[in-house]
Amino acid sequence: MKNISILGVTGSIGTQTLDVVRNEKENFNIVGVSANTSYEKVIDIIKEFDPKYVAMMDEKSFEKVKNYCEDNSLDIEVYKGLDGLNKIATLDEIEMVVTSVVGMIGLTPTINAIRAKKDIALANKETLVVAGDIVMREARENNIRILPVDSEHGAIFQSLQGNDEKSVNKIILTASGGPFRGKKREQLSKIEAKEALNHPKWSMGKKISIDSSTLVNKGLEVIEAHHLFNANYDDIEVVVHPQSIVHSMVEYIDGSVIAQLGSTDMKLPIQYALNYPKREKCVVEKLNFAEIGKLTFEKPDIETFGCLKLAYIAGRKGGNLPAIMNGANEIAVELFLENKISYLQIEDIIRECMNTLEYIENPTLEEIISTDEKVRNYVRKKFNM
Repeated sequence: MKNISILGVTGSIGTQTLDVVRNEKENFNIVGVSANTSYEKVIDIIKEFDPKYVAMMDEKSFEKVKNYCEDNSLDIEVYKGLDGLNKIATLDEIEMVVTSVVGMIGLTPTINAIRAKKDIALANKETLVVAGDIVMREARENNIRILPVDSEHGAIFQSLQGNDEKSVNKIILTASGGPFRGKKREQLSKIEAKEALNHPKWSMGKKISIDSSTLVNKGLEVIEAHHLFNANYDDIEVVVHPQSIVHSMVEYIDGSVIAQLGSTDMKLPIQYALNYPKREKCVVEKLNFAEIGKLTFEKPDIETFGCLKLAYIAGRKGGNLPAIMNGANEIAVELFLENKISYLQIEDIIRECMNTLEYIENPTLEEIISTDEKVRNYVRKKFNM
C-alpha cells in the first residue's frame, strides 16, 4: 500500500484523486491533506479517509477543522498556512505527494517534498513554469520521480514509454480551443467571466478555466513540457483538437506518431501517475469510436489568443521571464473574475509586465519568489487594489 499526501484536496484534481483512491482502497492510504478554505469538505474527507495530518491555509478554516477534531477526540494533527502546507508535503510516513494546488503557491512545498525524497504526482504546472530548471535539478539530485498528472503531459509521458529520448522528433500538445475557439478579437472585447468559465469539454476550477479560454493554460503547458521532457521549444507544437480525445502525441524521427487517447476525465492520468508503472482497473468511461465518428485538428489562432505566443517568448528567453508571465496572469485572472478588468486586458497585463519588470537570466529560488511578489505588487498598484 502506498502512503500519499494530497495538496489541494478539495479542488478539481484533489477531489478526482479521492475518486481514484476510493476505487483502489487496497492500493493507497491518504496520510495527509491540505485545503484553503473548504473546511466542511475537509471534515467530510476526515470522516471518510481518516488522514493523520491536515493543513488549512485559511486561519478561520483551520480553527473550524481543529475544533472539529478536538470535539470528536480525533488523533489528527491540524496545521495552518504555508508552514502547514510544507508539513503535509514532507511527512515521514508518505512516499508520494499529489500537488494539486493551483498557482505559484505550489512551488515551495513541491521543492520541499522533492528534498524530502518524495515522488511527485504533479498537477501544479506553475511549479515547473516558474522554476523548472531548479525543480528538475532537485529531482535529479534527490533521485525522485516527477509524474505528470495533466492530461496532456500524462499523454506524452505514456507515449514516450519504451522509446529512446534521442529518437523523439517533436512533441505535439493538443488543445480543445476553449469556449471561444473560432472567435476574433473584436468578439472577445465584451466577454464576461461566466462565459469564459463555461469550458466545452472539461470540468475545471475557475482559474484553470479562464486560462484555458485565453490559451494561457496551453502556453504554460508548453513551458512545462520543455522541462519535463527535455524538449526544445522549436520541437513543441500545439494543435487544436476540439474533441479532446487525443490528449497529446509524440512524433519520432522515423515519422511514426504515438498518441494517447481517452475520455475527457482527469481520473485517467491521475490513476496512471499514482500507480506508475502499473495500470489498474478502469475508473473512467471507455471510448466508443463508432460514436465519436471523427477526430479533427487545426492550428491555434495565436493572433487572437496572443497569450500562447507570449508563453513561447517567455519560455525561450527563460530566466525569471516565465515567472513574470505566470504572476501577471494569476493576478490578471483574479481581476477579471472580480470584474475589475476586461477579458482582453488579461493578455495586455501579461505583455506589459513581461516588457517592464526586471529580467534575471539565472535566478535563484529566492529571486523567483521575489519576482512573483514584484509582479503582483506592480499590477495591484496599477489597478488600485
